[in-house]
Amino acid sequence: MTCPARPLLRRSSRHRLLAAGLLCLGLAAAGGARADLWAFVDARGVTHFAAEQLDERYTLFFRGPRFDSELDIAAPMQPGTAPAARTRVQSYFDLLPAYKSARPHLRRAAERSGVDYALLKAVIATESGFDTLAVSPKGALGLMQLMPATAERFGVAPTRTRSLAQQLHDPAVNVPAGARYLAHLLDLFDGRLELALAAYNAGEGAVRRAGQKIPPYRETQNYVKTVLALYRQLQPLAPVAAARAEGGARSSRIRMTLPGGASGTFDEKREQ
Repeated sequence: MTCPARPLLRRSSRHRLLAAGLLCLGLAAAGGARADLWAFVDARGVTHFAAEQLDERYTLFFRGPRFDSELDIAAPMQPGTAPAARTRVQSYFDLLPAYKSARPHLRRAAERSGVDYALLKAVIATESGFDTLAVSPKGALGLMQLMPATAERFGVAPTRTRSLAQQLHDPAVNVPAGARYLAHLLDLFDGRLELALAAYNAGEGAVRRAGQKIPPYRETQNYVKTVLALYRQLQPLAPVAAARAEGGARSSRIRMTLPGGASGTFDEKREQ
């Protein structure tokens, strides 16, 4: 399957909204794949997401709709589009203290870089589960799991009081640098979101060597599917659906239990 290039659309001179890319992954299963999401909570309380059951620790977080190669992933969710899955994903973040503390940094980074807020949210959830102290086996650090060399390319440097690693464990530094890198990749790959995400995971060279396609690495293919599945569910309701929700008879306050036993009440009329 070939995904046509799509330009970035601008909301204003300061905002680039990602209407980029179609929800097609260039995978053998494209067209029949479901946007399922699996998750497990580790001993530190960090949630790990995946588009498939990577091992026995993962349980099904939600069963999503089938991927539609004609569906623009940046379009608002329409009425009847996997509402239970969408509600569960949205409510998970509403109850996550680590997300709440990082939210101001995401908002500022989205405004300054033009990368969609929901996309940053989906990338961080996939990369680190909003664990500011996350360190990958390869040495990527912080919320957006930046390699030190990449962080330096996008403006992060050690100071007299903090090393580069300490800088990258600070969300106020890590998130803007990661957003700048993601914006660069979107420009580099002509707004093709699936390629930008693949490059974020596997490197720009790997995407080029694969012929401007998602590299044939299971980790990268899973990563792209996971981010896109989260991103799809994090889109705001379409105006018609939102109006219906506001006019509904049931309360907008919902109680739920998260994986790992955490529970809480949230208000669907939340602020990002």
